Amino acid sequence: MATLEKMEVDRLERRTRYFSEEIKRNKVRDLEKNLVTISELCREYQVSRTSVYRWIYKYSGNRKKQERQIVEKSSDTRKIKELQDRIKELERVIGQKQLLIDFKDKMIEIAEELYQVDIKKKLSSTPFNGTGNTEQSTPTDSTRSTKRQG
Repeated sequence: MATLEKMEVDRLERRTRYFSEEIKRNKVRDLEKNLVTISELCREYQVSRTSVYRWIYKYSGNRKKQERQIVEKSSDTRKIKELQDRIKELERVIGQKQLLIDFKDKMIEIAEELYQVDIKKKLSSTPFNGTGNTEQSTPTDSTRSTKRQG
């Protein structure tokens, strides 16, 4: 029941508060620049969405110019910015890794020249088969049958 009482107190507090025209104009300007969302304004100043829309209707510069403002969801805008920042970070990391790879390749090249040894494995050579032919070590049907008889 504490939450119902808190909601009632919040509702009463919202009803008795007044904001200056300057604050309303500034907040509408912030909305037009997409610096803040309507939901954020409602939470921050504890006002209803209807009040914020009244502020927009009364103080919006776009409304006076008869321009329509298409408001993209703040979450979408932030998500796009976060993804762009993530792309920049990944490109930076890739650049660093590429520098390390180039550095190591150059070090191998210098070591090969200095010690006259082929450090890099050639892809054209045939790979090593391992321990040998596996057919010799696996029992065949004929060896199985002789072991059972004996």
